[in-house]
Amino acid sequence: MAWVIGIAVFVVGLVVSIGLHEIGHMVPAKRFGVRVSQYMVGFGPTLWSRTKGETEYGLKAVPLGGYVRLVGMYPPAPAGARPRRNGFFSQVVADARDASTEEIRPGEEHRAFYNLSAPKKVVVMLGGPVMNLLVAVVLTLVVAVGIGVPTVTTTVGNVTPCVPAAVTAEQSECGATDPQSPAAAAGLEAGDTIVAFDGVPVDSWDELSGAIQGAADETVPVVVERDGQRVELTMTPVPVARQVVAADGTLVVDAAGEPVTEPAGYVGFTPTAERRSAGVGPALKLTWQQVSGTVGIIATLPVKVADAASAAFGGGERDPNGVVSIVGVGQIAVAIADSDNAVVTQVAGFLSLLAALNVALFVFNLIPLLPLDGGHVVNALYEGAKRTVARVRGLPRPGPADVARMMPVAYVMFFVLLGVGAVLILADVLNPIRLT
Repeated sequence: MAWVIGIAVFVVGLVVSIGLHEIGHMVPAKRFGVRVSQYMVGFGPTLWSRTKGETEYGLKAVPLGGYVRLVGMYPPAPAGARPRRNGFFSQVVADARDASTEEIRPGEEHRAFYNLSAPKKVVVMLGGPVMNLLVAVVLTLVVAVGIGVPTVTTTVGNVTPCVPAAVTAEQSECGATDPQSPAAAAGLEAGDTIVAFDGVPVDSWDELSGAIQGAADETVPVVVERDGQRVELTMTPVPVARQVVAADGTLVVDAAGEPVTEPAGYVGFTPTAERRSAGVGPALKLTWQQVSGTVGIIATLPVKVADAASAAFGGGERDPNGVVSIVGVGQIAVAIADSDNAVVTQVAGFLSLLAALNVALFVFNLIPLLPLDGGHVVNALYEGAKRTVARVRGLPRPGPADVARMMPVAYVMFFVLLGVGAVLILADVLNPIRLT
C-alpha cells in the first residue's frame, strides 16, 4: 500500500508540475497573439484530448514531460541563404524550418512565434520555469508557514542517566563506570520545560544549548515548568569533549580527517521537537537555498553523474546529496509513504519533495542550450542585441534569429540528456540513495 500511495502521489505531483510549466508558456504566448495549436502533458500515445477554440488539450501516456506547440517557432531561411546541402544536420535544420512554416495558416503570418519582439519571446520562454519556481515557493510556504517545520524546544524528552566519555555522532551511550549526569542528579524529568537557566529566561533551544555549553563546572539555578507549576533545580554542567559543528551544520575535521572536538558543558538530556510556523521570511530563504543548491549540483553535473555511476557499478555508497533520476525521486516518495511518521509529517514530506522537484525543473530548464527553455531565451536575447546594435548604428532592422540553425545542438543535447537519465536510472535501481 505504501508503494502505491507513494508512486500515486509522486505521479500526480509530477503531472501537475509539468502541466503548470506548460501553462506558463501557453498563457503569455496566447496573450501576445501566438496561435497555440497543442497543449500536451506527457509524451507518447495520446490517452485523452479535447479541442477548445484553436488549441487541442490532452494527456499522453508517459508523464515525463510535456509541450505546447507554438506555431511558427522557426523562421524561414534568411533571404540570400545558401541552398540546402547534403548531410544529416543540414536536413534537420531544413525540416525544422519546413515544419514550422507548414503550421502557419494563410493570412496568419503575424501570429507566428518568430515575429514576436525579443522581450516577448523571453517572457514566453521564461513563463514555464518561473511557474515552477512559483509552485515551489507556494509549496514551501504551505509547509513552513501552514504545517510548520520541526523545531527543537526546551522541553525535556529523555534524561540521560550518566555522563558519557565523549559526546559525538558515534558515541553517546553510557558505560558501566560513567558518573551520574547532572540532569539526573538535579531531578530533571521527562516533560519538564526549562524556562530559565542561571537566572536568564530561555525561549529557544539555541539559547538554552549555548548557555549549558558555556557553563561547564559552574553550579547554576534552573527553573522548569512541571505540571503547570514552576520548580527550581540546581545543576552543575560537566565538561565533555563535543564535536565542533560548522555554521552550515557539517562536522569540522582536522587535516587527517578526524573530527575536531572542544570542551563544553553537558547536563544529560535530549529535547523534544514540535512543528512550529517558520514565517514567510525563513520559507523564502529555504527556497533560495534549494535554488542555489540545485544550481551547484547542475554546475557539477558531470562529476555527480560519474560519482553515481561509480557507486552503482563499483559498490560504493551513494552520496545522499547527489543527483537522482526520476526513479530516485519516486523511491523517496515511497520511503515517505512507508515511514512510521504521523500523517501530517508525511504530507509535509510529500509537499517538500514536490517543491524540490519544481525547483529542479526551474533551474534545469534555464540551462542556455536548446531544446531547453534557456536555449530559446539566449537566442531571443541575441536577436534583441542585434536589433539594438542595428538601431544605434542606423542600419536596417535585422530579421528574426535563425533558431533552426541550432537544431543540431538540440539533437546532441537530447541524446546527452537521454544518456545521463539512463545512467542515473541504473544507479537508482542498482544502488539507491539511503535516506537513513
